[in-house]
Amino acid sequence: MRITRRQTLLGLAAVLTALHEKSAQAQTPPQPIVFVHGNGDTAGLWLTTLWRFETNGYARDLLHAVDLKYPQARAVDETPMAGRSSTGDVMRQLADEVAAVRQRTGAAKVILVANSRGGNTVRNYLKNGGGAQYTSLAILCGAVNHGVIKSDTALVGSEFNGNSAFMRDLNSTLGEVVEGVRFVTIRSLDNDKFAQPDGRFLGQPGVATGIGFDGPELKGAENIVLPRIDHRETAFGPEAFAEMFKAITGKAPMGTMVGKETSIVLDGKVSGFEAGAPTNIGVVGANVIVYRVAPETGARQGEAVHKKTTGADGLWGPFKATNDAFYEFVVEVPGQATTHIYRSPFLRSSNLLHIRPQVLGKDDAAADAVIYMARPRGYYGEGRGDKVELGGKPATGIPAGVATVAVTRLVVAGSEQTVVAGQFNGEAITARNWPMKENRVSVIELTW
Repeated sequence: MRITRRQTLLGLAAVLTALHEKSAQAQTPPQPIVFVHGNGDTAGLWLTTLWRFETNGYARDLLHAVDLKYPQARAVDETPMAGRSSTGDVMRQLADEVAAVRQRTGAAKVILVANSRGGNTVRNYLKNGGGAQYTSLAILCGAVNHGVIKSDTALVGSEFNGNSAFMRDLNSTLGEVVEGVRFVTIRSLDNDKFAQPDGRFLGQPGVATGIGFDGPELKGAENIVLPRIDHRETAFGPEAFAEMFKAITGKAPMGTMVGKETSIVLDGKVSGFEAGAPTNIGVVGANVIVYRVAPETGARQGEAVHKKTTGADGLWGPFKATNDAFYEFVVEVPGQATTHIYRSPFLRSSNLLHIRPQVLGKDDAAADAVIYMARPRGYYGEGRGDKVELGGKPATGIPAGVATVAVTRLVVAGSEQTVVAGQFNGEAITARNWPMKENRVSVIELTW
């Protein structure tokens, strides 16, 4: 077939147009991302996620994590509770954060990434708070998009009840999404404690929840399913990060490992409690003392490398850290037990290293010493083969099956200070026990 000159020119024009569009897309600046935490949590849980984005070339000044002042939901959404927030409270805080981010960056729209209750907050903002015009993409990770139970007798009036007026409103739109915003959900195949057909993780064993493993999905979204991961790992785990990055950039990340920085500056907020509920409000007058410790024994290596008493903002830094050093953070908050927190080396800078003192259990006061091992960004799962050890033995209190427990505890007998090793899979941290009679408690806080 003979190709005319006109056809050749038209073909060339089409190629040039495609190249121009591809070039324009490549030059489109990345949008700011606002990360929204879940029930009772803090912005600090996004620490490793932000590090992974930075390692893969996303600019630090485009990564923002909101700290909701009262992160724990009310029992009944419409009934005020001290120290807790309504759906409207957190929606307005998110709206303020998005407005501030847009003003700082000059961006017309942002990307929202949320975990658990944060999904409710994002969806409410998009549907009822005017947020759709300022948002291009919403990624909902382990979100309770249809509640944790559908019931007329349990969790009545709670935002987590699929039969509540709040939840019915969110799911009343076509495809359960908001027009003009792209939606992506990330869920566990069957290991999310809040997406289970049986109510045993809600304290109601044998009661049908009306929620399946697919509860976090939305009809009009791109729904991504990952095996093995738990409720929190849908947001904070490496597999979830890879899916987030691909959804945002259109390509897979170079990797999910975190690259080391040479110069590291850490900061964060000391927060406390109100009416028994955790807050993200800075504590005034808290003392934070940091020691470098020997990785093999947890013993202090010399004098404190940082000391500060918090002011009105509750900030305990800045602190210049070394990327291969293990640290002990001593946190003294009026009215709380002195908490000795042992941490792995920090690979990158962050201003999200938030701290809360450890709440003592009912039996702790009678013990000689107590050590907790906490995994804020995930749960322990015996059924999937996790290695969880504390004090050289398999950790106790971890149920078989669905991963549901984020904290394990060890009682140490005697007044002598000893070495106590903790391990979760590839992360190992060594701590020291402190006397409970002095109202002191140890915490091994896992980063990964």
